[in-house]
Amino acid sequence: MCGIIGVYGNEGSVKETILLGLISIQHRGQDTCGIATFSQRMHLEKGLGLVGQFLTPGRLKNLHGNVGIGHVRYPTIGRGAPEDAQPFCLLAPRGIAIAHNGNVINYIELRKKLSKKVKFKSKCDIEVILYTLAEELKKADRLNPQTIFRGVERIFNLVCGSYSVVSVIEGAGLLAFRDPYGIKPLVFGMKDNSYMFASESVALEVSGYKMVRDVAPGEAILITKGGKFLSKTIVKGNLHPCIFEWVYFARPDSVIDNISVYEARLRLGKSLAKEIKKTKTKADVVIPIPDTARASALSVAQQLSVKYREGLIKNRYIGRTFIMPEDDERKRKVRSKLNPIRSEINNRKVLLIDDSIVRGNTSREIINLVRNAGAKEVYFASSSPPLKYPCVYGIDMQTRSEFIARGKEIEDVEKEIGADRLVYQTLEGLINSIGRDRNFCTACFNGVYPTKVSKETFRIIEKERRSRH
Repeated sequence: MCGIIGVYGNEGSVKETILLGLISIQHRGQDTCGIATFSQRMHLEKGLGLVGQFLTPGRLKNLHGNVGIGHVRYPTIGRGAPEDAQPFCLLAPRGIAIAHNGNVINYIELRKKLSKKVKFKSKCDIEVILYTLAEELKKADRLNPQTIFRGVERIFNLVCGSYSVVSVIEGAGLLAFRDPYGIKPLVFGMKDNSYMFASESVALEVSGYKMVRDVAPGEAILITKGGKFLSKTIVKGNLHPCIFEWVYFARPDSVIDNISVYEARLRLGKSLAKEIKKTKTKADVVIPIPDTARASALSVAQQLSVKYREGLIKNRYIGRTFIMPEDDERKRKVRSKLNPIRSEINNRKVLLIDDSIVRGNTSREIINLVRNAGAKEVYFASSSPPLKYPCVYGIDMQTRSEFIARGKEIEDVEKEIGADRLVYQTLEGLINSIGRDRNFCTACFNGVYPTKVSKETFRIIEKERRSRH
C-alpha cells in the first residue's frame, strides 16, 4: 500500500499542489516520499521520512514545472531503503518519471528478463513497469498518444498484480492508468484547466479540485502537454477493488469507487452489532481503538444501546502501527501510541472495537492496557472477518504464519489475545456492508484471488519476506 499523486496544471509550478496532496494521504505510507516534476528536464527529490520532514522548502525550490507526480511509500517488495523511494526517473532515451501503488506479483520473473537489457537500481517493483513502458516507447519512430497507449497495453499483458500508476513522459504529458482488476484505487479531478490524479478523493478536495470519477480498471488517461484529455480502455476491466481500503487504509472522508468510506464503516458497525448480540455480550461501554474503528464503534454502541466513549487517546506523533515493517517495532509503538482514560474504563465491562486482527500482537497489547486501567472484563470485536490468507497485492501480510486466526477456532484466538470474549464480523456482513452489488478482492479472508497466483509465487514471496528479518 502506497499513495500517489499526479498533477497537470497551468500555474507554472505544481509542487505545492502535490505536496498538499501527499500530506493528505501520508497515512498510506510512512517510510519514504518523493516528488518529480518536469520543466525542460526532470527534477526529482525523494528520500526517507515523512512528507513534512523530508520535502523541506529547500528541496521544494528545486522542483520546477507545470506537471509532476508524488509518492508516499510503505514497502512490500524491497526493504524500504533510500534507493527504493519513488518516483523513479529514466532520462534516456526518453525522460520518464513514474510512481505506483500496488505490488507486482511476477516481479522476480520480469526482473530476470529485463536485466538482460537494463540495469536495475533498486529492489522496488515499479522498475519493471518503468522499463516495460520505456522499452515499448523506444520502439516507436515518433511519440504520440497511440504509442503511449501501446506501452500501457504491453504492461497490462506482461505485468501481473495490482498497480495504479502515474507517470510524466517528456514531450507527451501526464499519464495515469489502473490495472485491469482495479485492485488499488485511483481517482481524478479538475480545477479550471488543471487535472489531478490521486489514491484518494480527499487529496483532490484539500487542493480545491472537483472529483470527476475513478479511473476505470484497464483504462489509461493521458493529459497531453497542451492540456488535452485523452482516455482509452486498453483492456476490458473486471473491477475487484481491495476491500481493506474501506476497512482500514483509506481516510474516512474519502470516497473510493463511489463508496463513502465513512458510511461503509458505519454499516460495518451495524452488521457487527448483530454478531455481538448473538453472543449475549453485555458491556457497560463501547470504546473504539483509534482511529479507523471510530465510525464502526459508534454504530455498534447505537445498535446495542450502550454508551460510546473515547477511552483510548492516541498520540498524534506516532505513525500507523500496522504499516510499520517490523513486529517488535509495532508492539513498542502501541505502548507509546495509546493511553487509557481510566475514568471511562475502571470497574467497567469494556467492549473494544477494532477494524481487524492480523497478527494479534497489537490486540494483545491493547487488551492488557485496558485491563491495567481497571476494566472488569474486556471484550474485543473486529469489524472484519478472520484474516487467514496472504495478500499478494500490496499489503504487508504476505505469509501464512503472520495470521493469528489461521488454523484456529475463535476460542483459540480469544485466549491468545487475552480477551474475555472475541467477536468477528462475517464475510457476508463485510461484503454487504461495503457494497452488496460489487465484486471485491477478499483474498485475505477467503483465499480467492482475482489474478492467477501460483504456489511458486507464494514460495518466492515467503522467501523474500524471511530475508528481511
